[in-house]
Amino acid sequence: MLLVDIGQLPSLKKGMSSEEEASKRRKTCRFIEEAGRRLKLPRVAISTAEVFFHRFYARHAFQEHDRFEVAVAALVLAAKTEEAPKKLNTVLQVCHGLKTKGQQMGRLSARPGDAGNSGVGEPSDPPPLDTKGEEFLKLKERVLLLERIILHTIGFELSIDHPYRFFVEQIKKLLQGRKLRYAKDSSSESLDPQAARKKMFNDLVQYSMSTANDSYQTSLCLQYGPRQIATACVFLACMFLGIEPENGDWKTTLFEGSSSSAQGGGPERDHDEDLEALVNICAQIGDLLSDKKSSERDAVRKLRAALKHLRNGAGAGAASGCSRSPLPPSPRPPPPPPPPGASPAKRRKVA
Repeated sequence: MLLVDIGQLPSLKKGMSSEEEASKRRKTCRFIEEAGRRLKLPRVAISTAEVFFHRFYARHAFQEHDRFEVAVAALVLAAKTEEAPKKLNTVLQVCHGLKTKGQQMGRLSARPGDAGNSGVGEPSDPPPLDTKGEEFLKLKERVLLLERIILHTIGFELSIDHPYRFFVEQIKKLLQGRKLRYAKDSSSESLDPQAARKKMFNDLVQYSMSTANDSYQTSLCLQYGPRQIATACVFLACMFLGIEPENGDWKTTLFEGSSSSAQGGGPERDHDEDLEALVNICAQIGDLLSDKKSSERDAVRKLRAALKHLRNGAGAGAASGCSRSPLPPSPRPPPPPPPPGASPAKRRKVA
């Protein structure tokens, strides 16, 4: 697992601000997600492409390589890795059309007096590239070269662990241990216990999935492991669904029996480290959501206040602070990733 000091990224060393670096990651990952949807790739392949993209720019500067061409190469490689390969020509045409249309929309919105003008419609899809033309052939050659550079950059480590499996396991464990309950002011509190547990499981999985997907637009996958990100996604889902721990203590509810606590150094110290990681992850996802949708800024403000209370040991009282302003889940929750028992050798085939 690659963990990176984001204060020492190559682009920053070449003079780019951390804000611009983060913005390029965020915008390019949104490009990857939209291209992946148009290509009908499974969500796990899109997430893998985003991890490849982030890892590439942990070793290379944005000033050195076209980020959209790197994104295309990452999509091609991830589709092969996750056993959903697409023809290179198809990927190139879809990504070229998406990028060109985005540039046209950017130019339209930048025109003086066009802001808020409902008369300015969305530009039509650009014509496809001539597959025998020089522009297409050169683009194809650059993407194939970048695919090889990505492979060398990531050390041919193609099997990616995503948070999805971990948060499903954690939610099941929390519900089986009856460690969670709906807050007293929650509309779901009146449900009978069996119906409440079923609803809680489905809602937690859906919200955690949505949050995990959003996290790929940040560099969190370079800073923390998938299990830590999964725990933060579960916590955020609980926050926005009005779910709190039965014992009133998030720290012991989330981290008791965790792998980090079993590695020595004392459970209290490890729990503090786990809690610090959770707060940092949630804060970065909160910043992303605040930037992504202005309608969610009030919920994010409540989240930040709750994280401050959590860091100071306020316990469960913080959990219900956001429950009245829930974040909407993704409109199409992706399917879970391939089962852990899938053959690693088969997943790594890229030829």
